[in-house]
Amino acid sequence: MPAHVLMIVENLPVPFDRRVWQEATTLVQNGYSVSVICPKGKGFDLDEETSDGVRVYRHSLPLEGRGAAGFVTEYVAALFHEFRLAIKVWRRERFAVVHVANPPDLLFLVALPFKLAGVRLIFDHHDLTPELYKQKFGKAGIGHALMRLTEWLSFKSADVVISTNGSYRRIAMERGGKSSDDIFIVRSSPKAEAMRLVAPDPAIRAKASVILGYVGIMGSQDGIDVLLEILAILLKTYGVSDFHAMLIGEGPELEQSRRMATALGLDGHVTFTGYLSGENLHRTLSSIDIGLCPDPYNDYTRHCTMNKIMEYMAFAKPLVQFDLDEGRYSAQDASLYAAAEDKDGFARRIIDLINDPALREQMGRFGRERVEKVLNWSMEAPSLLAAYDKALDGRLRDGAAPRVTS
Repeated sequence: MPAHVLMIVENLPVPFDRRVWQEATTLVQNGYSVSVICPKGKGFDLDEETSDGVRVYRHSLPLEGRGAAGFVTEYVAALFHEFRLAIKVWRRERFAVVHVANPPDLLFLVALPFKLAGVRLIFDHHDLTPELYKQKFGKAGIGHALMRLTEWLSFKSADVVISTNGSYRRIAMERGGKSSDDIFIVRSSPKAEAMRLVAPDPAIRAKASVILGYVGIMGSQDGIDVLLEILAILLKTYGVSDFHAMLIGEGPELEQSRRMATALGLDGHVTFTGYLSGENLHRTLSSIDIGLCPDPYNDYTRHCTMNKIMEYMAFAKPLVQFDLDEGRYSAQDASLYAAAEDKDGFARRIIDLINDPALREQMGRFGRERVEKVLNWSMEAPSLLAAYDKALDGRLRDGAAPRVTS
């Protein structure tokens, strides 16, 4: 029998969570049996289904955390459903590995009873929750101390840690006390072959001479408010009016962002598309000229690898971002950079690209080539499989070594 893996993710449904879905399907392609527990979301509301060989178990999560009390309520509800569904999966088929992806740094609690039965725990470190807490609430205090504690417990409980980049790997060693031998970097790289330019949407192209694009969560920590302020600077300070921004995604700040766009006089220059996937997402990203990554510079964002950066690059689009450590590592010459908190400088970098189509094409080609040759998921899959080999002490699928499939 192949080794059975239970993956748990709390903040996004699958297959919408691209990273978790690529990990799950890669494991299936390499001989594992995989079940995933995740919340329901728009378009992903079936309690159970099997897709691409992955068995998915979804639970309701009616409350979206706003403020400390809201997050506590959300996480308690999530943990209840994750325990319930983990027991259901265990009764159907014993699993050898529990693979948890934060946030929150509480999912190790679901795995602990099964570790007593010899199950191995992999902690997939997606987010720096202590830094995220400070960014959301503007202070440290007791909440931040609790985040540091639960992060430390997640590291200590894990047999293997998967880090999304080099910055996270250093934190796993320095704050988590993990040995370098127990940490594997698996970047959130796209599958280049699945993300290619298609014919632009004429309706989008008709909106303006230059189409800007944003894809991601509509949340304060993601800088959607900063982006709207930058667009207002383009329009009002520099008189650039022949542009339109396609803002793709959903999140807790979506309605507030719509109101903010109206207050800034941007209604004729922005479209909030909501969540897009598959062909609709590819068509929209193929229709833009410049990708925007407005995540502000802070101790949280500078260590994060932003999926949107590599998605713009996969579609051969140049981008503009604030100068973040991991953002620069990902994009390199596919991006222009603004200094931290310099919204005017960010706007001027957009103008630089608007005025130089040849530079846009050059940067787009560089980004696409980097995704194909360096940041492609096929480069990350072997590290994922090595992490599982380590977690199971080399005892994989009746002793067979993993075969690498992208």
